[in-house]
Order: sequence, then C-alpha cells, then structure tokens
Amino acid sequence: MSTSSVSKGCFVFKPSAKKKKSLSLEDHFISGCEGAENSEERFKLCQELWDKIKTDTEVLQDELNRNILDSLLDFTRKCSTTRQHSDWASQMRASEIPTAALVLGVNVPDHDMTFQSLSELLQQSVSPHVASVQAKECGALKHLMKKVLEKFTGSVVTVDEDEEEESSGQLHRSVHCSLSTLCDWYNAKTRKSSTGTPGKKRSSPVRDDPQQPPIVIIFKDFEAFNPRVLQDFILICSRYIERLPLMFIFGIATSPSTIQHMLPHSVSSLLCIELFQSLSCTQHLATVIDKLILTPKFPFKLNGKVMQVLISIFLYHDFSVRNFIKGIQLALLEHFHSQPLSVLCCKKEEALLNVVQLGHQDLERIRNLPSFKRYVEKQEAQEQVNLVTDDTHLKEVCQKLIKDLRKYHKNYYPTLRCLHTLTSALPRYPLGKQIRELHLICLEKNVWENEDYESAMKLLKMLAKDELISLLQRCADILQPAKSKKLKSACVQLEDMLAKFKQLDTAEPAPSVDDTLTSPVKDLQKKTDLFQLKKALLEMNESRRAKKLSPFEALRKEALDFFDGLVKSHLSPPESQTLYEVCYYTSSAAVRRHLNATPRTSIQAALNCPYYYLQNERLKTEDGSVSNAAPDICIAYKLHLECGRLINLYDWLEAYSTVVSAAEGNDPESDNFGKVDDVKHARFIRAVSEMEFLGFIKSTKQKTDHVARLTWGGC
Repeated sequence: MSTSSVSKGCFVFKPSAKKKKSLSLEDHFISGCEGAENSEERFKLCQELWDKIKTDTEVLQDELNRNILDSLLDFTRKCSTTRQHSDWASQMRASEIPTAALVLGVNVPDHDMTFQSLSELLQQSVSPHVASVQAKECGALKHLMKKVLEKFTGSVVTVDEDEEEESSGQLHRSVHCSLSTLCDWYNAKTRKSSTGTPGKKRSSPVRDDPQQPPIVIIFKDFEAFNPRVLQDFILICSRYIERLPLMFIFGIATSPSTIQHMLPHSVSSLLCIELFQSLSCTQHLATVIDKLILTPKFPFKLNGKVMQVLISIFLYHDFSVRNFIKGIQLALLEHFHSQPLSVLCCKKEEALLNVVQLGHQDLERIRNLPSFKRYVEKQEAQEQVNLVTDDTHLKEVCQKLIKDLRKYHKNYYPTLRCLHTLTSALPRYPLGKQIRELHLICLEKNVWENEDYESAMKLLKMLAKDELISLLQRCADILQPAKSKKLKSACVQLEDMLAKFKQLDTAEPAPSVDDTLTSPVKDLQKKTDLFQLKKALLEMNESRRAKKLSPFEALRKEALDFFDGLVKSHLSPPESQTLYEVCYYTSSAAVRRHLNATPRTSIQAALNCPYYYLQNERLKTEDGSVSNAAPDICIAYKLHLECGRLINLYDWLEAYSTVVSAAEGNDPESDNFGKVDDVKHARFIRAVSEMEFLGFIKSTKQKTDHVARLTWGGC
C-alpha cells in the first residue's frame, strides 16, 4: 500500500477484511518445537516451573534486601520525627537536608528492583510523596526541576515563558517550574489532610505523623548526574528546607567518596549524610545459587558447561544477579523447547504418570539416549532384548530410573554441602572457597580423582580436636533434615562418632622414655659400620610406620574415611546417571550465543552473506562473493575488503559504480557503463556513512581524499 505522488497530502488506506491473528506464547513455543506431539504438555510444565522459580526468587530477593530497606525506613522515620519535634534545630542545622547514601554496587541492572521495593515501602509506611529521577532525564537544572515537580504534582510543568505561551492551549493545567510551586502544592496537601477530620483535637506530634510526611527524592544513578546540576539543585533546596521537609536518597554504584568528588564542601555541608551498604552482588549470587540450583526442589538442572557460562558472564561482564536468573530462564525455555523428553522433567508423581503415557516415538528417543545405551550394555543379554523390543517393560524400567535420579539428587546436595563445610576453611582453598566452585568440579568428573581432593584430605588429617568436632557438628546439622534413608543412616553414624570424640580425655598420656628408645636407637649409640647403620635406620622407619595411633588419631581417621566413602557414593557426576538428559540442559553454545552476543561478528556475517538475512534469491551466490544486486552497504563493504589500510574514495566510488551498473543490466560495451551519476554518488556516500557509523572506516588527515580502514583480514 503506497502512493507515487510527490505532493504533500493525507492518504487513507482501508484496512483489509482479514486481521492478522496475534500469536500467543504457547503458539511461539510450539512453532519449530522438537516433538510436537507433547509440546502443549511441555509448555505447561515449563510455565509452571518458571512461575515457581520466579516466585521463590522474588521472595529470596526481598529477604536479602530486607535489612538495608528496614534501615532506610528507620532513617526516614527518624528524620521525619525529628523535624516534627521542637528539637529539630538542636540535632541538625536548619539548612541541612537529610540524605541517605545507598551504596548498591556495580551491578546496575539490579538497582531498579531495589529502588522499586524501596519506593513502595516508603509510600506505604513513611510518606506518599516519593519521586525517583534518573540522570538521562535531567541533563540541565530546569529539566531536573521539571521532572521533580511533575512527579509530585502530576501536572504539566512549564520551564520558561515561551513554553508557557505554547502550552496555554493544552487541556492539562500547567504550573511554573520553581520550588515555591512545590511549597504551595505541599501546603495545600497538608492543609487538606489536617482539615479532613473536623472536631478531632490534634494530639502532640508523634512518630510518622501522616499530616507532615517528608518529600523524598531518589537519585537512582548518582554518579551519572551532571555535578553542576546537582550542586545548583541542592543549593536551591537548602533555601526551602524550613518550608519543605525534603529528604534525598543517593543511589551510588561505586564508592561513597564519589559524593566528595562531585560536590564541593560548600554544597556537601548542606547535607546530613548517613551511609547504607547493601549486600554485595557475589553474596547475593551465592544465595541464589544455593536456593535455586543446589536443591532437589526443582527438577530442572544445568550441567557444568552451562553453569560455567552463566557464572563467567556474571563475573566478567555485569555482576547482575537479575541477568543470571534470566540466563536460567533462557536455559529452561530452550530445554523444554528442544528436548521432547523434558515432559518427564517435573515432580516425581507427575513424571511417573507421564512415563506411562509416552508413545512409541518417545520410547525410541529414550533408547537412543547415550546414558540409556550405557545402561543397556551393563545388563544381561535377555534384559537387553526386553529393553530394546518391549515398550511395556521399558516403561517400568524408566519409572525405576526416574526414581533413582530423584534419589541421586536428594543424596548429592547434602553430601556436597558437607564436603564444602570440611574443605572451605582449609589453607589456599584446595576445592574452592565458594560452594559453586566445588559444584562445578563435581559436575565435570569424579571429585575424588582430583589432586586437590587428595591435598584437602591430607590437610584434614592434621586438624586439631576442637576444629574437627566443630566441622563434624556442622555436617551433622546438614544431614539431619535429609529425607534419604542412606543419609539418615549416615547422620546416625556421624552422631555416634561425635559422641566418641566428646568422651575422649583431653590429655593423652605421654610416651615413656623406655618406649621411645627402641632397640634400633640403642644400637645407634654403639660403634658400628655403614651397613649396620643403614639397617638400623630402616628398622627405625618401619617402627615409626607401625606406630600405634592414639585414640583421637584413630577416631579422626575413621571420621575422614567415613566422609570419603560418603563422597564416593553420592558425588559422582550427573552424566553417570541414566536418563540425566531428561532434567539436565547441556547446550552451553546456545546460552553463550543468546546471552554473550558478538555484534561485530553478526554485522560482518550479514554484510558478507545478505541472502541469509533477506532471503532474496537474487542475492544467493555459491562462491561466497556478494551479488551485484545486494544492498549498497554490502557492495561497499565487499569492495573495501580488497583495499589496504588507506582507501582512495574516488577509486572506491568507481568500483562501486561499475558493480551497480552491472546490476542494472547495462551493456558493458556502452560508453555510459560504470559512469558515476548523481544518484549513484548519493547512494555511495550513504553506504560509506553507514560503514563509518558501524566502525569499519574513519576519516584520516594523512590524505584528504582517503579514509582509513579499521578492520583486517577477509571478514
């Protein structure tokens, strides 16, 4: 629907009778889904599982932010109460503005959620007058004033007289941009609330008096504001502090010292600043991993490579827990979309029921799983035949294997926590300081085959009695709530060992002198030759090896052997479990491609192969070259790859004109073939400008008619 008219006008196109049907989330999920026969059930399971993870995540984040938010609420209440009482001037000067410096860390994507919770809590329990401003909206002082007034008054604010004349015809009531306007608005609001209950005597000022609520302004990204704008705004606000109960909250990502760098002493002295430090993002991540990943509560799991990708993006890119959770959501969606057997990734009862309802095609998929093939190879000949040919028998075996997989997870995570408890306090942290590091080691291979594990066990054999008892008690507390029968039995054994440790005498009898001077040592005191000396030393070494252990050493060895057996029984990697593919997402490449994007590579691929993006048959080539019918920027890009570091613009233009003339079907023998006209020149200039914008070339002062190339190689 277009028009060829070049005159100005209004053209009306009637909509077509058939409206395009909007696709639902389920339609998007089913489109291109592997195993469409159970795609609806998988979408339902995926949505239910994500809703549960999302709910638990929100509750967890509220708990983590509760301490700092409660502290901020107490601060705002205290400042509000202090102002309402007569001792306002005695506690802070009249020109000082109460200010909370909230240090949130460099995980900027997570700040919005914290400020949203803070605003809601402030509005519920302290003051209804809360406004949040960002630096991108407040480039100048008038913009900051305008934004603050609009947030509080809800009216259109004019910045100057010209704008007031332009907005006079608008339906919305406009107000002048000044703090005196805010004073009038606040007085009207408080007067209205104070006269709302006639006949009732006003009592003495109390804490959180709703008739005099503070005006709270939150600066979300304090470092991004123009320092001059902030200075002028604070100076203006300090003149109105006796008429307006103003209060500031600065959101700081780096360090509290940034306040001193941005505000001179003459301005910062007008603020009564109190510092608040939030939980670090690494601690936040450790808690999220502990509650969402290291638990048998959720059947969906990530393998070691996917976990490593998500943690690497967190540590080396943004420190954002919010983005880490989004990565888990992406993996969850990809797993249920690409794995037809993910219909079994649900609660145990529901999974057992879904096994019975599996069709022949799904059972064939189970038979083709690498873990199931390994399981079949270990069975007897007749059992192998039954598993391959009998669908009913296969369903019974799958139900048993699903139960075994659930038992594996119930045993794995408590054992992992016990091993982390024992090794996290050792020197140099041989198995990692964080439990996520130990988890990654266990996901890759048998942890007891690791050299660091042997080093950790040697260090544990040198622990003192008090340290060992403390660690064993913590392990007993971990195993106590376990529901697995094996772990319950292990907990009973551990408690018995703890009782034996407590029964040991603190002082052990020292060895007598007669025992220490054994016969080989006495022989050394006699005159002897080299052969006898060597023989005596060997006997001494053997006697030391055969030395009887003390009761504590024997019990310590028994405890460490107990934990070693526990580790070897329950910490095998998930790839060793049959049907692990049902619950574990393993495509780390897909996660990296979606979350850790490489825009430069994508742009170069699009310019080299426009056919795969535009799907135009005229652009399809077999030798990897770009068709002369490709977009102008693709032609210009391909030609610039043939040049050196400096590109002559005139030569580049002529080459471009020759290619475009061939695309237009002109006769190569004609005089006008490859000739540059105004249209081709304009198209070329636009393509060059686009390439400069994308960062492939730049202007250079070396030669006026040249540009410098910023890429190298063929792509």
